[in-house]
Amino acid sequence: MTQLFKLALVLFLILTAPLPTTGQETTTPVASTTEWSTPLIKSARTQIGVTLIYDGSYQRLEFPNGDIPRLRGVCTDVVIRALRDAHEIDLQAKVNADMKAHFSSYPKIWGLSRPDSNIDHRRVPNLITYFKRHGAAVPMTDNPQDYLPGDIVTWMLLPGTPHVGIVSDKIDPQSGNPLIIHNIGWGTRENDILFAYDMTGHFRPENGNY
Repeated sequence: MTQLFKLALVLFLILTAPLPTTGQETTTPVASTTEWSTPLIKSARTQIGVTLIYDGSYQRLEFPNGDIPRLRGVCTDVVIRALRDAHEIDLQAKVNADMKAHFSSYPKIWGLSRPDSNIDHRRVPNLITYFKRHGAAVPMTDNPQDYLPGDIVTWMLLPGTPHVGIVSDKIDPQSGNPLIIHNIGWGTRENDILFAYDMTGHFRPENGNY
């Protein structure tokens, strides 16, 4: 995929993504939360207004707990940062360890012959594999009430363009859908996209741990 095509694809997604709703439209009603989901959602929400630039370029990271400056990021970074800040769960280290032990179980989309701690955890297909392998998958349904605050959902926006976000504790008053905290190109936002794209995964931590 050329850089020009990637730029055009990101621009298309930005222009066609549902626009962020205003604060007044998203304050009520509020879904019930738990000791697990409350800090996770709060940590994800603190990224709004901080992560403003969509940047999926390959960069060398420290290990563990490596990150790029929070001004920049992609959809996976919303989840990675929220889990670190809220529960000290480092997906960089966890995905890397699991890939080292079970490399053949992970997608071979990128032609790698071994794990790469700089990028593996920032790729949605790897997170899907990790969550499934650790028993976090729950059914995908068309009932918005089945998506609880703190759940993680993945979608396929276009062929070859996966996406991930965190289910919010706020519900859109018009659709009745829980909002999603995610970065689809606008920077980190909170809006109603739960059923806007083809869903590919629905995940919930077992006993508050992945």
